[in-house]
Amino acid sequence: MTEASDDAIAVELMRLARLRGADKSFCPSEVVRALSEDWGPLMPEVRRVAAGLPLIATQQGAAVDPVTARGPIRLRLDGGLS
Repeated sequence: MTEASDDAIAVELMRLARLRGADKSFCPSEVVRALSEDWGPLMPEVRRVAAGLPLIATQQGAAVDPVTARGPIRLRLDGGLS
């Protein structure tokens, strides 16, 4: 399994969130692909780390828990933090 530290994941999540700003969301797979070529196994870790950051996870525009949500999610900054 490919590994990345929680810190590395958090840094990449926040880098991408700040790059997009509060009005634009991104797919967690963008973060995973930036960290590893074998990105599939890291998706649950990225979702777990995202849950502890000032990010909002959504599905079809509704806020969801990134850890328990099934299917694709989008992430964005919470409350316009930049």
